[in-house]
Amino acid sequence: MTTAVALYPRRPVVAARAPSQGPVILRQATPEDARDIHNLIARHLEEGHLLPRHLDEVSAHAHRFVVAIDDEEIVGCADLAPLSRTVAEVRSLTVSALARSNGTGGRLVDALVARAARDGFERLCAFTHAPAYFVRLGFSIVPHEWLPDKVAMDCGTCARFRRCGQYAVMFPLDASGPPEGGHYGTQGGHYGWASLHG
Repeated sequence: MTTAVALYPRRPVVAARAPSQGPVILRQATPEDARDIHNLIARHLEEGHLLPRHLDEVSAHAHRFVVAIDDEEIVGCADLAPLSRTVAEVRSLTVSALARSNGTGGRLVDALVARAARDGFERLCAFTHAPAYFVRLGFSIVPHEWLPDKVAMDCGTCARFRRCGQYAVMFPLDASGPPEGGHYGTQGGHYGWASLHG
């Protein structure tokens, strides 16, 4: 049995609030959202499934994020990070504990799939400790070697290289756009993709 060691200073505990009864809204992030996105990611580092992100990096790439809003608070986020002209990656997918189990994470992934297809990428990948979650969304587990751009860009300089325990997952994209109803994957429903693209 292995024991996880916290590599980051403990964050103050934020009082939990009950989720609202209204719908969770998805939208493209703005630079003004960067601090809240950064704080959401930082609060979930201790779960051991996210890599840390610097506030300056989140600010510079805020336009790549989709955020989930509940009662005017960011409760989820995901970053569409290009790795090459043909491959993009789902990064920093996180949903606050109180907003989980209502499909928000799947909706965030669907939004990135739709945007990646619209932007002409051929494949969307993620590196994850929870491959079953992505498989339910239509991704396939693949060898790390199938994503050399990711390995070259990030893995080689990572302190956890070759012992991170993450699985590579990949989703082939259809550049013709989402199927009728505006939805990829398995979550069902239409989420107003046009509003995500500005």
